[in-house]
Amino acid sequence: MAKEYNKDDLRKRLTPLQYQVTQEKETERPFSGCYNKTYDAGTYVCIVCEQPLFSSDTKYDSGCGWPAFNDVLDQGRIKLSPDTSGGRVRTEVTCAQCGSHLGHVFDDGPPPTRKRFCINSAR
Repeated sequence: MAKEYNKDDLRKRLTPLQYQVTQEKETERPFSGCYNKTYDAGTYVCIVCEQPLFSSDTKYDSGCGWPAFNDVLDQGRIKLSPDTSGGRVRTEVTCAQCGSHLGHVFDDGPPPTRKRFCINSAR
């Protein structure tokens, strides 16, 4: 079960856009996130609970405008759910530890996984 965070505390700690993305399932504008074109070695963590989620080893430039990864550090760290908002059928990715919205995953990524985890990185 995902850990609950006090919404007022999150509003104080996160930028308005970070709050909208993680708590209200919004999406940042394409090509605007701080990690879209970053390729430094390291681990990408959830901005709310700091759980490690993705490795720079699996990050690639998909051209979609958001950071893209072809795998997660561990499947148990994320939750996948159907998302039919906006008249589209997608798979939402949330943090399994805190429930924050991270982005979506698609089946058009590179081998070997063929996955494209399209993840927000709002400033």
